[in-house]
Amino acid sequence: MWSVMAPMPSTEAAYGPDERRQLLALARASIDHGLTHGEALPPAMESLPPDLCALRATFVTLHLSGNLRGCIGSLEARRPLAKDITDNAFAAAFRDPRFPPVTATEAPRLELEISVLSPAEPMHFRSEADLLAQLRPGVDGLILADLGRSGTFLPSVWSQLPDPRDFLVHLKHKAGLPADHWSATLTVERYTTEAFRNL
Repeated sequence: MWSVMAPMPSTEAAYGPDERRQLLALARASIDHGLTHGEALPPAMESLPPDLCALRATFVTLHLSGNLRGCIGSLEARRPLAKDITDNAFAAAFRDPRFPPVTATEAPRLELEISVLSPAEPMHFRSEADLLAQLRPGVDGLILADLGRSGTFLPSVWSQLPDPRDFLVHLKHKAGLPADHWSATLTVERYTTEAFRNL
């Protein structure tokens, strides 16, 4: 039974319930295809509506019994939406280095969430305090980079780290930087998502 989550409050809904169900079905079919064929499902692009063929960047997040089971995505729109989702769903299930590959027993119980990203925009700030004051909890996804290292948090991470300072500290840690790291070369970009999932 499909249950579709409302989009993040940062964006207007670009995809209706039928398109969301179709994208979620493609993600799940790609995981099932991966179990038997060892590769992502190649979507039949010619049979899909134009909105699902436009170049978009996405993340696919998997949960099992309420726990993270995989998350892989793209920060730049380089593939058609449907293909980006099938590729990322396969990668989240079988290529996330933090987890062993999803098994046939686990696959039917996976909870899938798709996040479709807006183009990232650079943020301009004079200090860490200035950056923190500009953040929009629950709305902004961030890409932080410095010293050849980078990390990103989707807007959904705000549910676990609602305080902007904590959000930023944990993002620095993800990027491999100290909690108190700051430099003139540090860059931050932000984006929003339209997120939906099945339970």
